[in-house]
Parts: sequence; C-alpha cells; structure tokens
Amino acid sequence: MITRRKLIKNSILASSAALMPKLVSAQSGSGLIKRAIPKTGEELPIIGLGSSATFSSLANDADATALREVLSALINNGGTVFDTAPSYGGGSSEEVAANFVNELGIADDLFWATKVNVVPRRSAITTADATAAWTQIERSFAMLDKPVIDLIQVHNLADLPTQMGILRELKQDGRIRYLGTTWTGEQRHEDLAEVMRNEPLDFVGFDYAIDNRAAAETLLPLAQDLGIATLIYLPFGRSRLWSRVSGRQLPDFAAEIGADSWAQFFLKFIAAHPAVTSITPSTSKPANMIDNIGGGIGELPDADLLRRMAAHVDALPQA
Repeated sequence: MITRRKLIKNSILASSAALMPKLVSAQSGSGLIKRAIPKTGEELPIIGLGSSATFSSLANDADATALREVLSALINNGGTVFDTAPSYGGGSSEEVAANFVNELGIADDLFWATKVNVVPRRSAITTADATAAWTQIERSFAMLDKPVIDLIQVHNLADLPTQMGILRELKQDGRIRYLGTTWTGEQRHEDLAEVMRNEPLDFVGFDYAIDNRAAAETLLPLAQDLGIATLIYLPFGRSRLWSRVSGRQLPDFAAEIGADSWAQFFLKFIAAHPAVTSITPSTSKPANMIDNIGGGIGELPDADLLRRMAAHVDALPQA
C-alpha cells in the first residue's frame, strides 16, 4: 500500500520529477479523470492544486524551491488546474507561483485561476474601489507571462456589482476566458446560490469535504442545473480531517475504489459528485501532490459506498 506518509518519507525533492510518473502509474493504469466545463465543453482534470494554506506559507520562505517541484508534479502527472489569489501568502503566493511557472515554461500548460478582491477584510468597508481592482488584476496579468488568463473570480462575493462588472468587461475583450465568484463557509450559501441564479457565471468555487457536505444539498445540484463549473476548496478541511484520522488505518472497503491513502479516500468521495469539475487541495510537498493525483484516478464510489465512507468518518472523534 502506498501511503501518504511513505510517499513523503521516500520523496527527494531534487529527483521527484523523475519519480513522479512511476509513482502515479503504480497507483493505477488509467489516466486522471476529466470533467467538462458546462458552458464550453472544455475538459479539466478533476484534481488540481490550490495555493492557500501550506503553499502560501512556504511562498514567504527564502527557500521556496519545493513549490517548483509541486507545480512540476502537477503537470507531469496530468494536472492543469492551479488556483491562486493575490491575497494568498500575504500577497506573495501568486507572484512566487507565477515566477516558477514562467521559469519552467509551463504557463500554456496550466489552467490558471486567480481572483480579484480589493475590499479589506474585517473592515466596515464593503465597496470595492474600481481603480484598485483594475490595478490588482493588471498586476496578475503582469506576473504571469500569458496574455489571456483562464479564470478570474470575485473572491468571497466581495462587491459583485463593481468587480463582476470588471470581469464581464475583461471577458468581452477576450482577456479572460471564464469568470466566476467564490465563497468558503456555510453561512452565505444562500447568498452564493442567489448570485449563481442571477449572474452569468462560468465557475463558482466553494468548500466541500467528506465531513462538510452542506454544498451537496444546495450548491452542487444548483451548479449542475445551471451549467456552472465548480472548483472545490478545502477538501481536507484545511488540517481538520488529518487530525481526525491521525494514527488510523484506512477502512478495508477503501480498496473497492483503489484508495491507497486517506487523501485519495477523501478526494474520491468529492470527485464522485457529478457536479464537481475540479478539486484544488493545497500542498507544498511534491509527494502529497502525487498522492492527491491518485484521488482522481480509477474507480469512484457509488451511492452505497459514499454512505459507508461518510458514516465511517462521521463516527470518528472530532479533532
């Protein structure tokens, strides 16, 4: 069994790129599952890469070479979707990632998804300054050596009239291919659903996990009905799920879907929903990226197995 711990232990960053294809092929003989963007039919790999959490924290480190290896692991194993934002890593994550992407020459291989939000957090200010929003977006373009950005989303539903208006203009001018908005947290699901019904969204991003299933009741069915692609955030609940399964073995029935690690177990649960377009777990470790890719290869759980998987996790003590 290839476990996450074993992959991390045996991974050497300097040689990880050469090992990656062998590790993935050892997990499955089939390729990474792809899902279509409803508005265009363009297919995206179901496992991508996020840049919040551990990825962004490492972006502040003087030695961020591991991020280069993570991006290589994504591309070398069939992934393309990379989700970032100007605010991640204290403002450095997007820039650091763009530098590595340009250095590696993989800008055209990635589906680059970034965000716009110039509304201060934890502030009484709720209106975005249009000039500041344009400045933030142009900086994203300047960092990435690519004339057209695949996706820009309004981050956390912030002043949609101002910032969504800018994105519509960018799309009309052909500078972005897709637009959308995001929210993480259940408290504004109704607001997000209303935006989905009333804005011409191509994408929507929100959190969904095996122990955080509220999105399956409302947002995922709505996205499916409206033909909106979804990016899934926080598939591990940041570190919450890792705390719950620490020291525990996978259940025997994980073998029914070829899940060799808890990461694959969690990701396959999410991927089983047909409205999920791409899942973007964050990681700063190439071995974790490889392990995550395995969550989008091979069999996915049916309805009965999904119930067993959820029940098994629900029965574990809360972290």
